[in-house]
Amino acid sequence: MIKKEFCAENFTRVPEAIELGADRIELCDRLDVGGITPSIEVIEETVAYARQRGVEVVVMIRPRGGSFIYSEAEKEHMKKEARQAIDLKADGVVFGCLTEDGDIDKPIVSELIRIADFKQTVFHMAFDAIPEEKQLESLNWLIEQGCTRILTRGAASGSALENKAAIIDLIEKSEGQIEILPGGGLTHENLEQARVEIPATQFHGTKIVPLPGF
Repeated sequence: MIKKEFCAENFTRVPEAIELGADRIELCDRLDVGGITPSIEVIEETVAYARQRGVEVVVMIRPRGGSFIYSEAEKEHMKKEARQAIDLKADGVVFGCLTEDGDIDKPIVSELIRIADFKQTVFHMAFDAIPEEKQLESLNWLIEQGCTRILTRGAASGSALENKAAIIDLIEKSEGQIEILPGGGLTHENLEQARVEIPATQFHGTKIVPLPGF
């Protein structure tokens, strides 16, 4: 049995997505810029609705689109937003912070994991922007920190299916110590192909369930 994570822009399509089989909601705003933190009101509404139906909600913590290199003021804002999401009973938080050198920004990431207080923590596709030669070290560090999962398309561009070799390699190197969540170009139409070709237990996308008009 696989888990389908629906990437939701605010609450609007969440009821339909759950009805169509979404097992977990990644809640964002502004998908046109890759997703940013949704409002407090949207988090409250989504968590309340999903919880009644046994569906998890993880909340994007990202102050803006663009690069994953953040100023000190932006990092403080991310910590505040993460605390708010956890206080609002979200099941976890989603984030990704890098340094100018393409490494994980360890101080802020470790702090966000701590703020989550043993709830789910997800390092998002910022992972794909880490240079390939640094990814194994980054993977091991996230495991050591107790991060729950990594969302990845397997490369900085292309789809998860196109980059399946890299995702499979990451799954093998993780040795079950951290969840690997493939995303990027995955839809309800190619989900079966992804299940066959990528040995993951969960998949992510805005079209992972057959929403009308998508």
